[in-house]
Formats: sequence, structure tokens, C-alpha cells
Amino acid sequence: MTAQPFPVEAGHIMMFARAIGDENPSYAEFAPPTFTIASAQYDPDYRMRPGAGQEWFGSGREPGVMPEWGGGLHAEQHYEYHRPVRVGETLYAHVVPGGSWEKRGRSGRLLFSERITEYRDAAGEPVVTARQVAVVPEGPVTRKDEGR
Repeated sequence: MTAQPFPVEAGHIMMFARAIGDENPSYAEFAPPTFTIASAQYDPDYRMRPGAGQEWFGSGREPGVMPEWGGGLHAEQHYEYHRPVRVGETLYAHVVPGGSWEKRGRSGRLLFSERITEYRDAAGEPVVTARQVAVVPEGPVTRKDEGR
């Protein structure tokens, strides 16, 4: 999603606020704090949303279902706010390289990777920086109650 335009529209903010159960009156002027996650809906190549006629790839239970990151689960989401997101402006999403690391879990090695999206305004000034972290367990993941 390099330099993907994201129009900050009042109707989109209203639907987002209702979906998260927070209809704060200030959202008539400013977007809710996590609103920039909705920018993915403006990216025609967003891989977590299948296109028309494509089979849904699953819920994340099986390896390889997060095609954007090669499999795994969503582990963390962080936001850094440089200023409020204003209704009526257009932001531009720029994906920049993130880090990768590993940790040892109870069932083996865990591989972490991050995706950083910088949201900038029309003047190129930073507005929000979003960091998503995914984790991929090395080896199969099973649930204890799977046989029920």
C-alpha cells in the first residue's frame, strides 16, 4: 500500500464509530484513534480481503493463511499520533520496512515480523504511524479441545 490515498470521510467515520461502540460527538470533526486501520478498504490489492470470485483463505488457524506475512496470527497493534486525523482530509499510506525477531515459546520458536504504515497528509507531514506485529509459530499449533 505505497502512497495509497485514504479519504477521511464523515460517513465512514460514523460507521466505524458505531462498529466500535463509540459515538463520541468529537468524531464530527476528528476520527477515532484507531480509524486509520480502515484505510485497507481503499487499497485494491489488500490481501486480507478476497476479491470477487476468490475463495476466502480462512481465519488464521491454519499455517499460511495470512498471505501478507506468510502465515501466522496478529500479535500486536501500536499507534503513534503526530496530530489528530481530521474529517475531510486525505491521508496517504506509506508502508515502510519493519523489524523481525524470534523468541522461544513453550512449544518452540516464535517468529515475529512487523509492518509499519506511515499516514501522511497532503503536505507530506506525518499524522499517524501504525505498527502491526504478526507471529508465526514454528511447527504445528493445536488446540487442547480440538477433539471435542
